[in-house]
Amino acid sequence: MSDADAELAALWDAPTVYRPDLFARQTLLVTGGGGGIGRAVALLCARLGARVIICGRTSAKLERVAAFAQARGADVRTIVADVREHAQVDRLFAQIETQCGRLDGVISSAGGQFAQPAIDYSPNGWNAVIANNLNASWFVMQRAARHWRERGGPGSIVNVVVVTERGIPGIAHSVAARAGVIGAMRTVAVEWAPLGIRVNCVAPGLTATEGLDVYPPEAREEFPLANPLKRPGMPMEIAQGCVYLTAPSGSFVTGEVLTIDGGGRLWGELWTAGRPDHFRRDD
Repeated sequence: MSDADAELAALWDAPTVYRPDLFARQTLLVTGGGGGIGRAVALLCARLGARVIICGRTSAKLERVAAFAQARGADVRTIVADVREHAQVDRLFAQIETQCGRLDGVISSAGGQFAQPAIDYSPNGWNAVIANNLNASWFVMQRAARHWRERGGPGSIVNVVVVTERGIPGIAHSVAARAGVIGAMRTVAVEWAPLGIRVNCVAPGLTATEGLDVYPPEAREEFPLANPLKRPGMPMEIAQGCVYLTAPSGSFVTGEVLTIDGGGRLWGELWTAGRPDHFRRDD
């Protein structure tokens, strides 16, 4: 078994508190479903009986996840789409409507950033992260809401963001973008309530995915200091929070941010671009 298949198998076999038919006869869209937290969300929803559409920019990553799940009897389908592009989001939803006829929920997990001191961001670097983490989430949220408005609802949207209260040195662009998603979510949760649409966010702390590979070694060495539990979260721990908000368990929850960070917003340090000398700890 390859390392990639072993990782998928570990996600598939991870324990869950949810019953196997929780999402039976439901169709869910997971953006960014080819890797990281989105992959864990997609596999868990598939295990729980959903027809899952995963989208992303890289066909090979999507197909690997889909083939793995299909071999285990799950219904996982792929659509290649760059959700940073409004026109591609429109095409994505048109394909879902043609193929599936209905959509019950969206978990928006696409995104990404690079670590760098904020004073050194280029305009292009800033704009790229805003497009990844704010524009893409908004395009998907709005298009999903229009889908349910046309069909009489209901629907659920869960956006995967970051913990924004204390800021995260090194990724100011991403924190700004995700704070924008949270602000939009809190606003449209009220606007869209008459349509039967719930909108929430899940805010993971440090999570053990391949996304950590973008950070420099000096930052990774300090990751155990990120929260009082002194460990990263596991993708399936985040995925179960997304399921809670999407399933009937979250039926009276809208406009909320579910923080899953091991207590990191209360205690911990996360220097994603490395700790500046000014903040060095005395050994």
